[in-house]
Amino acid sequence: MEHVAAWLAEVFSGPADFTAELGGHQALLRARLKLGITEEQRLRWMELMTASVEKQLPDDELLRRRVVEGFDWGTRIAKGVSASAPGTDLGEPGPTRRAGAGAASPDRPDAP
Repeated sequence: MEHVAAWLAEVFSGPADFTAELGGHQALLRARLKLGITEEQRLRWMELMTASVEKQLPDDELLRRRVVEGFDWGTRIAKGVSASAPGTDLGEPGPTRRAGAGAASPDRPDAP
């Protein structure tokens, strides 16, 4: 729970503790290697996170949509990485994704 909180804080322009103390995006991806995440599991996680977002942000439809889009983007990457063999070169995924104007999303994967 603390790791998720650090990640969310960094994504939403808080301190970069997730990167500095927990290894950032690369560590996040590496931890998912060989998990074999199924589409059913990914969708269930999205269902739970969407319900949480709707409960915590009831009055901000745009923010809810952006948060859920970010989760969807990330879970698709995690699912793909989870099928990779340990030791796979994940390349340099760059910094932890930050929410906000111009952030990459499923419909704009090339955005910064």
